Amino acid sequence: MIENYFRSFDIFSDHEIKDFLQLFEARKVYKNDFFVQEGDKCREIAFIISGIFRSYYIADNGKDMTYCFRFPNQLMASYSSFISDCPSRENMQAITDADLLVLKKDAIDDLIKDDLNWTKFLKMIAEQEYLELEKRFFQLQRDSAAQRYETLLGNQPDYVQKIPLQYLASYLGITQRHLSRIRKETVI
Repeated sequence: MIENYFRSFDIFSDHEIKDFLQLFEARKVYKNDFFVQEGDKCREIAFIISGIFRSYYIADNGKDMTYCFRFPNQLMASYSSFISDCPSRENMQAITDADLLVLKKDAIDDLIKDDLNWTKFLKMIAEQEYLELEKRFFQLQRDSAAQRYETLLGNQPDYVQKIPLQYLASYLGITQRHLSRIRKETVI
Protein backbone atom coordinates (compact mmCIF):
# COMPACT_ATOMS: atom_id res chain seq x y z
CA MET A 1 0.00 0.00 0.00
CA ILE A 2 2.67 2.53 0.99
CA GLU A 3 4.92 1.45 -1.88
CA ASN A 4 2.12 2.19 -4.34
CA TYR A 5 1.54 5.55 -2.70
CA PHE A 6 5.16 6.62 -3.27
CA ARG A 7 5.23 5.10 -6.78
CA SER A 8 2.16 7.17 -7.70
CA PHE A 9 4.27 10.34 -7.59
CA ASP A 10 6.55 8.93 -10.30
CA ILE A 11 9.65 10.41 -8.63
CA PHE A 12 11.37 7.59 -6.77
CA SER A 13 12.95 4.44 -8.11
CA ASP A 14 11.91 1.09 -6.63
CA HIS A 15 15.35 0.92 -4.99
CA GLU A 16 14.89 4.36 -3.38
CA ILE A 17 11.44 3.39 -2.10
CA LYS A 18 12.72 0.16 -0.56
CA ASP A 19 15.61 2.04 1.10
CA PHE A 20 13.61 4.80 2.72
CA LEU A 21 10.69 2.57 3.72
CA GLN A 22 13.09 0.97 6.16
CA LEU A 23 13.14 4.30 8.01
CA PHE A 24 9.44 4.09 8.85
CA GLU A 25 8.37 2.55 12.15
CA ALA A 26 5.06 0.78 12.69
CA ARG A 27 2.78 2.26 15.34
CA LYS A 28 -0.61 1.27 16.68
CA VAL A 29 -2.91 4.11 17.75
CA TYR A 30 -6.06 3.22 19.60
CA LYS A 31 -9.48 4.83 19.27
CA ASN A 32 -9.55 8.29 20.94
CA ASP A 33 -5.74 8.44 21.25
CA PHE A 34 -3.84 11.28 19.60
CA PHE A 35 -1.21 11.40 16.90
CA VAL A 36 -0.64 15.10 17.65
CA GLN A 37 -2.11 17.31 20.35
CA GLU A 38 -2.49 21.07 20.43
CA GLY A 39 0.56 22.66 22.03
CA ASP A 40 2.94 19.85 21.03
CA LYS A 41 5.38 20.17 18.16
CA CYS A 42 4.76 17.81 15.26
CA ARG A 43 8.07 16.09 14.56
CA GLU A 44 6.87 13.19 12.42
CA ILE A 45 4.56 12.27 9.59
CA ALA A 46 2.43 9.17 9.38
CA PHE A 47 1.13 7.05 6.57
CA ILE A 48 -2.24 5.61 7.56
CA ILE A 49 -2.42 1.87 6.90
CA SER A 50 -5.80 1.46 8.61
CA GLY A 51 -8.09 3.62 10.69
CA ILE A 52 -9.64 7.07 10.55
CA PHE A 53 -8.41 10.29 12.14
CA ARG A 54 -10.04 13.64 12.66
CA SER A 55 -8.29 16.99 12.94
CA TYR A 56 -9.92 19.52 15.19
CA TYR A 57 -9.29 22.61 17.25
CA ILE A 58 -10.96 24.04 20.32
CA ALA A 59 -12.91 27.22 19.54
CA ASP A 60 -13.05 30.21 21.87
CA ASN A 61 -16.43 28.99 23.15
CA GLY A 62 -14.85 25.68 24.20
CA LYS A 63 -16.44 23.57 21.45
CA ASP A 64 -14.24 21.28 19.42
CA MET A 65 -14.47 21.96 15.71
CA THR A 66 -13.65 19.12 13.33
CA TYR A 67 -12.29 20.46 10.06
CA CYS A 68 -10.58 17.47 8.44
CA PHE A 69 -10.65 13.68 8.29
CA ARG A 70 -7.76 11.43 7.27
CA PHE A 71 -8.30 7.95 5.89
CA PRO A 72 -6.17 4.93 4.95
CA ASN A 73 -3.60 5.42 2.21
CA GLN A 74 -3.03 9.07 3.17
CA LEU A 75 -0.19 10.93 4.83
CA MET A 76 -0.94 12.79 8.02
CA ALA A 77 0.86 15.47 10.02
CA SER A 78 0.09 18.74 11.72
CA TYR A 79 1.58 20.33 8.64
CA SER A 80 2.06 23.91 9.83
CA SER A 81 3.73 22.68 13.03
CA PHE A 82 5.82 20.20 11.07
CA ILE A 83 7.24 22.81 8.69
CA SER A 84 7.55 25.69 11.18
CA ASP A 85 8.70 23.75 14.26
CA CYS A 86 6.08 25.66 16.26
CA PRO A 87 3.52 24.10 18.61
CA SER A 88 0.52 22.58 16.87
CA ARG A 89 -2.75 24.47 16.92
CA GLU A 90 -4.69 21.31 16.11
CA ASN A 91 -5.41 17.88 17.52
CA MET A 92 -5.23 14.75 15.39
CA GLN A 93 -7.26 12.04 17.08
CA ALA A 94 -8.01 8.45 16.08
CA ILE A 95 -11.71 7.83 15.54
CA THR A 96 -11.03 4.12 15.21
CA ASP A 97 -8.09 1.91 16.11
CA ALA A 98 -5.38 2.63 13.57
CA ASP A 99 -2.14 1.27 12.19
CA LEU A 100 0.44 3.79 11.04
CA LEU A 101 3.87 3.88 9.49
CA VAL A 102 5.68 6.84 11.04
CA LEU A 103 8.72 8.75 9.78
CA LYS A 104 10.61 11.22 11.99
CA LYS A 105 11.29 14.76 10.79
CA ASP A 106 15.04 14.26 11.36
CA ALA A 107 15.01 11.35 8.91
CA ILE A 108 13.18 13.47 6.33
CA ASP A 109 15.70 16.30 6.82
CA ASP A 110 18.51 13.81 6.17
CA LEU A 111 16.78 12.48 3.06
CA ILE A 112 16.38 16.02 1.70
CA LYS A 113 20.12 16.63 2.09
CA ASP A 114 20.98 13.49 0.14
CA ASP A 115 18.27 13.28 -2.52
CA LEU A 116 16.72 16.02 -4.66
CA ASN A 117 13.74 13.73 -5.27
CA TRP A 118 12.67 14.26 -1.66
CA THR A 119 12.58 18.01 -2.23
CA LYS A 120 10.37 17.43 -5.26
CA PHE A 121 8.16 15.09 -3.25
CA LEU A 122 7.74 17.56 -0.38
CA LYS A 123 6.92 20.31 -2.86
CA MET A 124 4.20 18.11 -4.33
CA ILE A 125 2.83 17.37 -0.86
CA ALA A 126 2.79 21.09 -0.02
CA GLU A 127 0.91 21.76 -3.25
CA GLN A 128 -1.62 19.03 -2.43
CA GLU A 129 -2.13 20.48 1.05
CA TYR A 130 -2.74 23.92 -0.42
CA LEU A 131 -5.23 22.58 -2.97
CA GLU A 132 -7.05 20.63 -0.26
CA LEU A 133 -7.25 23.72 1.93
CA GLU A 134 -8.54 25.82 -0.97
CA LYS A 135 -11.11 23.15 -1.86
CA ARG A 136 -12.33 23.04 1.75
CA PHE A 137 -12.54 26.84 1.87
CA PHE A 138 -14.65 26.96 -1.30
CA GLN A 139 -16.83 24.09 -0.07
CA LEU A 140 -17.64 26.02 3.08
CA GLN A 141 -18.36 29.20 1.12
CA ARG A 142 -20.30 27.77 -1.84
CA ASP A 143 -21.75 24.35 -1.07
CA SER A 144 -24.66 23.48 1.14
CA ALA A 145 -24.15 21.07 4.03
CA ALA A 146 -25.92 18.39 1.97
CA GLN A 147 -23.49 18.92 -0.93
CA ARG A 148 -20.50 18.74 1.43
CA TYR A 149 -21.85 15.53 2.93
CA GLU A 150 -22.43 14.00 -0.53
CA THR A 151 -18.87 14.92 -1.55
CA LEU A 152 -17.42 13.27 1.56
CA LEU A 153 -19.63 10.24 1.06
CA GLY A 154 -18.68 10.04 -2.61
CA ASN A 155 -14.95 10.19 -1.80
CA GLN A 156 -14.94 7.86 1.22
CA PRO A 157 -18.11 5.71 1.15
CA ASP A 158 -16.57 2.83 3.12
CA TYR A 159 -15.44 5.03 5.99
CA VAL A 160 -18.06 7.76 6.45
CA GLN A 161 -20.41 5.38 8.28
CA LYS A 162 -17.67 4.81 10.89
CA ILE A 163 -17.42 8.50 11.79
CA PRO A 164 -19.51 9.48 14.83
CA LEU A 165 -22.36 11.85 14.01
CA GLN A 166 -21.08 14.66 16.25
CA TYR A 167 -17.79 14.78 14.30
CA LEU A 168 -19.54 14.68 10.92
CA ALA A 169 -21.92 17.43 12.00
CA SER A 170 -19.03 19.57 13.26
CA TYR A 171 -17.13 19.03 9.98
CA LEU A 172 -20.20 20.07 7.99
CA GLY A 173 -20.93 23.03 10.26
CA ILE A 174 -24.43 21.83 11.19
CA THR A 175 -26.29 20.23 14.08
CA GLN A 176 -26.60 16.48 14.48
CA ARG A 177 -30.35 16.80 13.90
CA HIS A 178 -29.74 18.54 10.56
CA LEU A 179 -27.21 15.85 9.63
CA SER A 180 -29.75 13.12 10.39
CA ARG A 181 -32.21 14.79 7.96
CA ILE A 182 -29.52 15.05 5.29
CA ARG A 183 -28.56 11.39 5.70
CA LYS A 184 -32.19 10.29 5.30
CA GLU A 185 -32.51 12.33 2.10
CA THR A 186 -29.16 11.32 0.58
CA VAL A 187 -29.11 8.50 -1.94
CA ILE A 188 -25.69 7.57 -3.31
